[in-house]
Amino acid sequence: VIEPGVWIGPGVKIGEGCKIFAFSHLEDVVMGPGVTVGPFARLRGGAVLEQDVHLGNFVEVKKSHIGKGTKAGHLSYLGDAEIGANVNIGAGTITSNYDGANKSRTTIGDGAFIGSHNSLVAPVTVGAGAYTASGSTITRDVPPDDLAVARARQENKPGYAPKLREHAERLKRQK
Repeated sequence: VIEPGVWIGPGVKIGEGCKIFAFSHLEDVVMGPGVTVGPFARLRGGAVLEQDVHLGNFVEVKKSHIGKGTKAGHLSYLGDAEIGANVNIGAGTITSNYDGANKSRTTIGDGAFIGSHNSLVAPVTVGAGAYTASGSTITRDVPPDDLAVARARQENKPGYAPKLREHAERLKRQK
């Protein structure tokens, strides 16, 4: 099924039983059977999606191989990645694949769970069955079945918000 507003460019191969939701953009992608993408998905640059992959709204994939049954529901960028089977990619996850000079790859093993709002800074490997905590920036390899938590500890400043508002008002008056 191909819904309205879908753009299909060169190099696209669509397997049996696929569903492409409205306003998705496909170019140079191979989709196995039972794949669902979109709405508003963008697949390009040599993406390969194995059987029963689900990529939801506003997911972009470039130069990546996505294993059978893997899901990225929404708002993610997966570039230059090798992602295993049955992986969960949380909302807002990106593979940070470019350092300004070089493109590097991210590898995610079978059955891994990538928490929401993660940045995976390549080159990096998340092992099979590993978890990454929501809000993490992963810069080192995560061994199989480990949990990686990579975020700063929250610190609250009691009563500080009114001082910030006062400062903002002073700046506005100076203009």
